[in-house]
Amino acid sequence: MELNKCSRCGAFYANDGDVCPKCASKDNLELSTFKSYIEQNGFSSVDTIATETGIAQKNVNRFLGYEGINNINDVQSENLNGTGVVFN
Repeated sequence: MELNKCSRCGAFYANDGDVCPKCASKDNLELSTFKSYIEQNGFSSVDTIATETGIAQKNVNRFLGYEGINNINDVQSENLNGTGVVFN
């Protein structure tokens, strides 16, 4: 059994994933908020996204590293073209 450390609260847990079961629902809600914000407003900066969504900067940075966002350069290019962000 492998122990993981929760990216949100720091607790140790034995399940797969980035966050412990206790933090999973809040993490999913914030990820949804993050994706919606990016789709509607494009990527500006981590600080701006954190301020306007209420999501902690460390979580915004973590979400940017998720596989659902192909590449931050693609995100910026898509936003410059006005076509939005494509999530897998």
